[in-house]
Amino acid sequence: MRPLNIGLTEEQRQGVTDLLNKDLSDAYLLLIKTKKYHWDVVGPQFRSLHQLWEEHYTALTESIDAIAERVRALGGYPVGTAEGFLKYASLKEDPGTLPNAFHMVENLVSDHEQVIRNLREHIDQCGDDFHDQGTADFLTGLMEQHEQMAWMLRSFIEGESIQPDGRLSAEGLKVPVNMK
Repeated sequence: MRPLNIGLTEEQRQGVTDLLNKDLSDAYLLLIKTKKYHWDVVGPQFRSLHQLWEEHYTALTESIDAIAERVRALGGYPVGTAEGFLKYASLKEDPGTLPNAFHMVENLVSDHEQVIRNLREHIDQCGDDFHDQGTADFLTGLMEQHEQMAWMLRSFIEGESIQPDGRLSAEGLKVPVNMK
């Protein structure tokens, strides 16, 4: 194989591809969880959540492909097995449980927020440790996508106080003191 001459050492490229494979693994587990919730959600929020999660898993699928292609562009090989995804992911599966719609949303918010925290760290490492501003920029775009997905999910459960059983709280919307 012809050696790559893109201004990064083999060690720098390996460091970046290791980070990307962690991000790929998290994205794949998040895709699986989103798809599972899309299939299993029930209740008054079914239609809106079913549609939202379809949008999310479609975007995640595109991101996964882009991450894998970035790994290849740097001369590495993307993780491509369930065993590998589970090994490198920071997210955890929740097998054998079927949460209600409210908890599904909460679980996905937590997962997106974990991915966002990981991406922030990986962006810094790509720039500071590995001098790969291209991948840092790429990861910034992914982080912004996850921020938007997390915001949409948080907005779903923050608008009016919704009980875990789907009923509106008697308290309604809580407005911070400085906004009254």
